[in-house]
Amino acid sequence: MATTKKAGSGLGTLVKPDAVLGAIVGTAPISRMDITKKIWVYIKKNGLQDGRTILASKDAKLSAFLGKKDVQMFAIAKAVSNHLA
Repeated sequence: MATTKKAGSGLGTLVKPDAVLGAIVGTAPISRMDITKKIWVYIKKNGLQDGRTILASKDAKLSAFLGKKDVQMFAIAKAVSNHLA
């Protein structure tokens, strides 16, 4: 049985971040892969990681993006999906 792939759903497809995510990665169209890279650069640059925990409580932009205080690093992918216009 053949499966069909939804057109434009890949990691390389350009998406538009909303204002909350845009505060971290910019508001220009960007691929999901590049969004993830920029988020990790932001986290590391600002010292917001402790092991697998992202310390969003220490940063207002990251806290607004994640919608929680501190989360496990695997929550980033879900949060990205919630902030695409």
